[in-house]
Amino acid sequence: MKIAIGSDHAGYTLKTKITTTLEEEGHSVKNFGTDSEESVDYPDFGHPVALDVEMGLADFGIVICGSGNGINMTVNKHRGIRSALAWNVELAELARAHNNANVLALPARFIEEETGLAIVDTFLKTDFEAGRHERRVNKISEG
Repeated sequence: MKIAIGSDHAGYTLKTKITTTLEEEGHSVKNFGTDSEESVDYPDFGHPVALDVEMGLADFGIVICGSGNGINMTVNKHRGIRSALAWNVELAELARAHNNANVLALPARFIEEETGLAIVDTFLKTDFEAGRHERRVNKISEG
């Protein structure tokens, strides 16, 4: 699986752990930065992830900032992106199964590393259920 990943300084440590884990599992991970804990602006790292997913260069995206909100808002500005903020496994599963989310946003300051890895694992392994959910998902981009 091809995964695009990006974070700001608050998400750097979690992004590094997720990247290492995904690569160990055999996934291809494209890191859009940041690559330190030096203060940066999350849109600079969210937009490239969204573009990679939007253009079909990545199957999924993962974006991380302190609260998860700012970077989630950023990537959701892109047409065709359905980014979901998840701070537990259940939300990640529903985001994929019911909303066909293609980007996962994580709140680095509010989850433990182990939880973050479990969220990512669930997100990537959960299929979209389609059915009644497909009609609703199709209406997201019609507005």
